Amino acid sequence: MKIQNGVRLVISLIISVFLLCGCTKKETGTVIEFASWGSKSEVEILKPILSDFEKENPDIKVEFMHIPQNYFQKIHLLFASNTAPDVIFINNLYLPVYANAGVLEPLNLSSNQFYGQAIEALSFKGVLYAIPRDVSNLVIYYNKDIFDKKHIPYPSQDWTFSEFLNTAEKLTDKNTFGISFEEDPLFYLPYLMSNGGGILPDEINKQESQNALNFYADLRKKYHVAPRKSDSASATMAQMFLQGRLGMYLSGRWMVPKIREEAEFDWDITQFPKGTKGSIVQLDASGWAVSKSSKHKKEALKLVEFLSSKQSIEKFVKSGLIVPARKDVGNSKIFLDGQKPENAKIFLDIIQTSKPTPVTVDYREILDKLKKDMEPSFN
Repeated sequence: MKIQNGVRLVISLIISVFLLCGCTKKETGTVIEFASWGSKSEVEILKPILSDFEKENPDIKVEFMHIPQNYFQKIHLLFASNTAPDVIFINNLYLPVYANAGVLEPLNLSSNQFYGQAIEALSFKGVLYAIPRDVSNLVIYYNKDIFDKKHIPYPSQDWTFSEFLNTAEKLTDKNTFGISFEEDPLFYLPYLMSNGGGILPDEINKQESQNALNFYADLRKKYHVAPRKSDSASATMAQMFLQGRLGMYLSGRWMVPKIREEAEFDWDITQFPKGTKGSIVQLDASGWAVSKSSKHKKEALKLVEFLSSKQSIEKFVKSGLIVPARKDVGNSKIFLDGQKPENAKIFLDIIQTSKPTPVTVDYREILDKLKKDMEPSFN
């Protein structure tokens, strides 16, 4: 009896070992980490895409690291501690810092399906470091109901700075301002670029830049067609536009879902007005980079290829949140879907005249100094 019990125990142990081995084998595979920022709605789009990737690649498991706030501060710390994720969502404003530090893997791109400006924006010293998901540029949103009420013609696609100012003056009354005003350089860089200027140290003191800055400041101080801080109080420019207190609002594609959902008036978009050098707005881009220290570069590149595919980009576009960096998605019905804005193609048309933001390694310090220097001029 004891022998039989002993045999049974051995058999049980053998079975247990086999079962454990089976479980271990089932769970083996490559685990790659992927970091990204993003709102709740963005994450809801992203998670099913990652799930589809895992289904197509059962030997790869993706650990999603969602960092909704202080994203780049935390990415800095991860690189500093040699614990950087394998795949990192990044934008062109921070990419030079990491590329210059040698912590990103140089990438190759054989497809010409991406806009050249997006590729340029995510390159550093001629080397591509991230495959683009989207491009970001600025347009003028306008409240058609206010234009109609005041019998003002809608802005044309080739209007000038003087026509823009004239329109803003006609829109302005005791309840409404003609155009938004924000002190972040993001929103006044188009004024400078369209007049041949810029915000980098070797550009900001040029006469072209100073003329553009004076024009921008005068929208608020001289012509009173843009709200001062006391006029807007705690309201953002987006909130003022949605409240019907702004006839025109300079912003990017990221505002489309919110305006679609909340605007109780008819609206559309037009391109930024022409300065002495034409209508030029900056182009930014976001995309996926691979950490140079990744121990799973083959799998990481596989994920980047999947994320940047036509099928994946289409899923991001359906939300209305982004301008796709892929030409085939941009020119598809999914992007030009008949929803507001009616002139959605403008987001694509202005890519051709846009210029990538001239980012340097110390760009953040330049912006911080500029904000401090310009505060008295704007107020």
